[in-house]
This record gives sequence, structure tokens and C-alpha cells, in this order.
Amino acid sequence: MRERLPVWFQARCGVEPRTVGAVAIVLVVAVGFAGQQYWSARPQPVTAPAVIAPAPAPVPVSALAPVAASPGGPAPPGGARIVVDVGGKVREPGVRRLPAGSRVEDALAAAGGVRPGTDTTGLNRARVLVDGEQVLVGVPAQPQPPALALPGGGGGPTAGPLSLGSATVEQLDGLPGVGPVLARHIVDFRTARGGFRSVEELRQVNGIGERRFADLRRLVRP
Repeated sequence: MRERLPVWFQARCGVEPRTVGAVAIVLVVAVGFAGQQYWSARPQPVTAPAVIAPAPAPVPVSALAPVAASPGGPAPPGGARIVVDVGGKVREPGVRRLPAGSRVEDALAAAGGVRPGTDTTGLNRARVLVDGEQVLVGVPAQPQPPALALPGGGGGPTAGPLSLGSATVEQLDGLPGVGPVLARHIVDFRTARGGFRSVEELRQVNGIGERRFADLRRLVRP
């Protein structure tokens, strides 16, 4: 290649074989580097990262624990209890302590059950019990207490204290200072609470203050 170049070019540029070889090597390296850069800069497919589902929230241990049901339905908070007297034709008559909200059927079971052959036709086994109540099985109804005159002379005497657990709106309306609206409040309170456990609960009825409660407390019973 050198011999084909003009003499004046050979003399001026001083082209030597060593120089030509070095230039060729530089060109090859440059071309290779350019090709490598072009190859690495080309677009490449990217794989989307896998979606990781969030871990489920831990379930509280209290939510997994079974809830023990009382004989008369769900037990009220705080473990409240009532005391009833079960008598008559039962296997084990006596005073029994039961969870609040228990029914007559629960009291009979706590007393060992009804004796065989006892007539329980008039006994409401599904009735909710109240504290201090007496449940008599197979015993004739007790005579009513003597008549108690209402204060104020309105309406005449009434047969003993009125039962808050079974009185109707009309019967409650006959009490002194109790009108139809207040009588309805008493019945609604009884329905929401499952009955009156004591006469003192009458204070919680909307519309009954201390003075009115003092007038009513000896005229009613749970």
C-alpha cells in the first residue's frame, strides 16, 4: 500500500507500516466500542414486578372464643343475678339464685323439675323472672291482700299493690299522678328491661321524680 502512494505523500506524511497498523487498531477498537454502546442502548423488555397481596389482619382471640349462653337467653353484662323462691310441687323447693333474665322454666329446672302428675296448665313457663319473686307450682292461688285505699280519695280502694310486671296501661293510669302518657312510659320501660326487678327501678322511668316515686312506692310491687 505504501508503494502505491505518491512519493511526495510518502515523504511528507512519513507513512510507516507501524503507523498504519496503529491507526488500523485504533479504528477497529473505536468501531467495536461504538457497536457495543449501540447494542447496550437498544430498548429491552421489562418484566413487571409481581403484586403481593396484603396479609390478612389478625383476628382477636376474643372474637374466636365461644360465648356461653345462659338458660334464659344471653347473660347480661356484669353477671347480674336474681333471687327467686320456688315452691309447691317441685322436687327441691327453696330459694334459687339465677342469672338476670332467666325465665320460669329455668327456675323449675333449678328446683329439680316439676313432680310427676302436677298440673301446670296455668303456669307460664316462658315468663321472665324478677328479683324477689315467688314461683308456686300446683298450689291454689293465694288470696289477695286487703284493700289499700289510694291517697286523694280518687277512684276508691284498689286490691293491694299493683304489679308493675303485669299491669296494663289502663291499670297504671289509675294510680295517683300517673296519666296515660306516663303509664305508657312504664310499660315501655318494662318491655325494654324484661320486667321490673325491684320497685326502685321505677325511678328510672322518664317522668317519675322523687316526689311522685314516694307516692307510688307503697302502691306497687315488682
